[in-house]
Amino acid sequence: MNKLKKWIGKSYLGLIMLFFYVPILYVMVFSFNESKSLTRFTGFSLEWYEKMFSSRPIMEAVYYTVVIALIATVVSTIIGTITAIGLSKSRRVLREVVLQINDIPMLNPEIVTAIGFMLLFTSLNIQKGFWTLLIAHIVFCIPYVILSVMPKLRQLDDNLAEAALDLGATPMQALTRVIIPQIMPGIVSGALIAFTMSFDDFIISFFTTGPGVNNIAIYVYSSIKRINPSINALSTIIVLVVTLVLVLVNVIPVIRDRKKGKNEQGI
Repeated sequence: MNKLKKWIGKSYLGLIMLFFYVPILYVMVFSFNESKSLTRFTGFSLEWYEKMFSSRPIMEAVYYTVVIALIATVVSTIIGTITAIGLSKSRRVLREVVLQINDIPMLNPEIVTAIGFMLLFTSLNIQKGFWTLLIAHIVFCIPYVILSVMPKLRQLDDNLAEAALDLGATPMQALTRVIIPQIMPGIVSGALIAFTMSFDDFIISFFTTGPGVNNIAIYVYSSIKRINPSINALSTIIVLVVTLVLVLVNVIPVIRDRKKGKNEQGI
């Protein structure tokens, strides 16, 4: 009976993995198809990659996506980290209230948030474009950073900062040399989540952007009614880049810890 349950569990997990990854593999394979067919592979070709890199609309979409994602990640990580540190030193009632408010954007449907941003910019007579899109991305990324940093701050020993101050460190030195290094894993996790959320966002971007400013998600949506294999090539590159980043993020800490362990043993 136990073997049957294990077999069913493994089969269920396998089906879920196939459901998630087969479409990605399908897109990657047909990005090398020499014809426009999305159902029959007629031969290997790099034609669609060449057309993708020579397509100005696609390159502009990639440019806006990357630039906005990077700026939003940096700004939201800084603001979110500082806010989390401030909340960790605040009264419990204030901290709980702010954290509950912080959860609202993540629990709220994106369409509601998007319409809220659109009405805000419209009521303030702000022309929608690059800056409205950037502001919206920064705002909706901040809660994810706070949520990632707070657990690390709860694990942090309060005596560390006090000891640094007693030893002559300034508050800024205690922050940058004691607190931030201890919570760096939470900061990195928050930054990665913020980058991912900004990079693939569609709904909020669609309602807050203006003419001539499209990210990848909006460009793909606008091309959905016509067959464009260049989208498969673009998707393949994105998947490979994201996979590479995830591998580096997970492998580098392991290598660093092993070197640290070897150095400690050598000492």
